[in-house]
Amino acid sequence: MKSLLRSPPVPGAGRRSRVLFTLMQCVPFLIALAVLVIELTPAHFIYTGPFLTAVPALAAVTMGPKGTTAAAALALAISVTTATYNGAWGTLQVYTNFLALSLVSVASFITSSAVQTRRQRELDQVRRIAVAAQEVVLRPVPARLGPVLAGSLSLAAGTGAQVGGDLYEAVQTRYGVRMIVGDVRGKGLLAVRAVAVALGAFREAVHYEDELVEVMNHCAAALRREVAVPGAYDQDVLLEGFVTALIAQVPDEPVVQLVNRGHPPPLLLHQGRATTLMPPSPLPPLGLEDLATDLSAKPESYPFVPGDRLLLYTDGVIEARNRDGEFFALPEAMEGIGADTTPPEFLEQLHQVLIRHNEGDLADDVAMILADRLDAEIGGQGVASSMPEPPSGGADMG
Repeated sequence: MKSLLRSPPVPGAGRRSRVLFTLMQCVPFLIALAVLVIELTPAHFIYTGPFLTAVPALAAVTMGPKGTTAAAALALAISVTTATYNGAWGTLQVYTNFLALSLVSVASFITSSAVQTRRQRELDQVRRIAVAAQEVVLRPVPARLGPVLAGSLSLAAGTGAQVGGDLYEAVQTRYGVRMIVGDVRGKGLLAVRAVAVALGAFREAVHYEDELVEVMNHCAAALRREVAVPGAYDQDVLLEGFVTALIAQVPDEPVVQLVNRGHPPPLLLHQGRATTLMPPSPLPPLGLEDLATDLSAKPESYPFVPGDRLLLYTDGVIEARNRDGEFFALPEAMEGIGADTTPPEFLEQLHQVLIRHNEGDLADDVAMILADRLDAEIGGQGVASSMPEPPSGGADMG
């Protein structure tokens, strides 16, 4: 399957841009240093006033108000030092230089502040639009779904106004509570578009398909159809890519059934111990079906008894690193949270532990769904008996 995502940036391009920007920020201070050397050596006959005046002006181009203020203060200190060293106090040239430097510094500070305010206002607007678009696609998970209590959490990485490619959903059906969590390769609006396509297929198929594997196949087929629309994407966009996905089903019986297509395995918290539900036969992500010889594997079934907690998550959780490069220990973090917490409280505490681990610097988006298995008495009549039958002919979804 061809991806909805653009090709990754040229290796090293981002690093070169950062190096160039850093060098540009250093230019005002290098000029100030050159002026100081000239004025404190026999070469002080060179008139350096215009060069020193340019220091705060150049700083305003690449720095904010604080950087501009620092550059202006440095230029002023150098001007005072050199005037004292060369015994130039009382001359018209010195006072002219001070006046020019003061005027340029004030103008540079005002300009830098105005530019920063405008940029922040534009960034805030883009962020609001991005969040609104993301919330339209990723709606909150209901607190009660048949035999489970549920909660969801979505965190955007610290990447400005970018929107992520994480997806999740939980739906109560006549087959049980069906949940999906996935991760589209890449970020931006194209990733959100792929998320919308996959979730749309899931939300439709969960009500009609008896087999959990077929629900996953519908998501893969929807993505294939999306990229097959003539002229919908430029050729540079239609590159190889993939979507990792995990679908879970919680029926009335005390089990959970899983179909995993290249996604991080869920964790089951049973009596205070977290266990990884690793698939015995890994399957490739959506879009990489050519790498597998058989995709007709049956769902894996695991015990999921009252009191257990099931956590579905994206790789942004387990790949979060601290300053020492250590990955986030998700099982240990789950075991350290009290059993008397509700799903939203559990996820919020897990969120706090994650933030402390990486000091708030998320390198990737995070999405999580937590499902608590209820007792049979609390669960009521169950899922299958409470859901209406789908309309006739609905199984034929093309």
